[in-house]
Amino acid sequence: ANPDRPAVGTCLEAQQEGGRGVVAKVMVQNGTLQVGDVVVCGGAHGRVKAMYDTLKPSKRINCAGPSMPVNLTGLDIAPGAGDAFHVLDDIAKAREIAASRSDRTRAQSLSGISTKVSFEEFQSRLEEGRLTGAMDEVVTLNLIIRADVRGSIEAIEKELLKLEHPEVQVKILHKAVGGVTVGDVQLASTAGAVIVAFNVVPDDNARSLADDRGVEVRRYDIIYKVTDDIRAMLEGKLKPEEQVVEQGMAMVLQVFNISKAGTIAGCRVMRGSILRECRMRVIRDSRVIGDYAIDSLKRVKDDVKEVQRGMECGIKLQNFND
Repeated sequence: ANPDRPAVGTCLEAQQEGGRGVVAKVMVQNGTLQVGDVVVCGGAHGRVKAMYDTLKPSKRINCAGPSMPVNLTGLDIAPGAGDAFHVLDDIAKAREIAASRSDRTRAQSLSGISTKVSFEEFQSRLEEGRLTGAMDEVVTLNLIIRADVRGSIEAIEKELLKLEHPEVQVKILHKAVGGVTVGDVQLASTAGAVIVAFNVVPDDNARSLADDRGVEVRRYDIIYKVTDDIRAMLEGKLKPEEQVVEQGMAMVLQVFNISKAGTIAGCRVMRGSILRECRMRVIRDSRVIGDYAIDSLKRVKDDVKEVQRGMECGIKLQNFND
């Protein structure tokens, strides 16, 4: 490899982070990548704002030579795993190349005529034996995939490709890294699609719009659960095993570290109510950190069973002190 030429390499993984934007893990294969370089990677482009050591994410790096992996920030969208990156001289040229690639990918993904169908309509068609109206009609199940990292999207795609049915095809209309947005819900509503949220959640605006328009957002944390559900649905056997009902949502305002008790989250209940016997999903930057039981729920100094909307409380979670 020649370290004295503009860098080329491969993107290994990419994700969206709060505060830093798109973070891409790239491997430099030739040349030297420097902070300030203009980069085009698949359908993404941008100027390298900062680079970090992959093993010590807080350690900044100014340049990366051949065979060195780095986490870089500055790209406008998350590139795909396996996309090649190149350093260019002109940001306008990089923007033009990225835009043409994005347009080509979008045209491919949205091309063709599909019969729009939701999960409920799909099941009723299966039960009534009218999966196809004409002999040559193929029913398309449209999906929109949102995940925490790019690698998860590719793994889900790979598993979905294994699903085969003579009268049904699964079509991915849109796939992206990050939480479910209003744009995803609008696209799902227009195309009759189901949103698959893997390790991410909808923001408040997207959740409200999904409820108003009747768009189904299905959350998962195991890839095989996604494909098992869709396979079961294709076979007409989809029966809900477990339904998660949201009781309420609280915002952490302040964190108290108490030596004997551990970490207490000082919260205000923003929606619904918080019940002592329920479990809590901890969500940070639209990503689910974990699912924990409530260890203690207090109002001022008193233990309570329920805290209503608008009130403040202290919440201690089991086995979670972050």
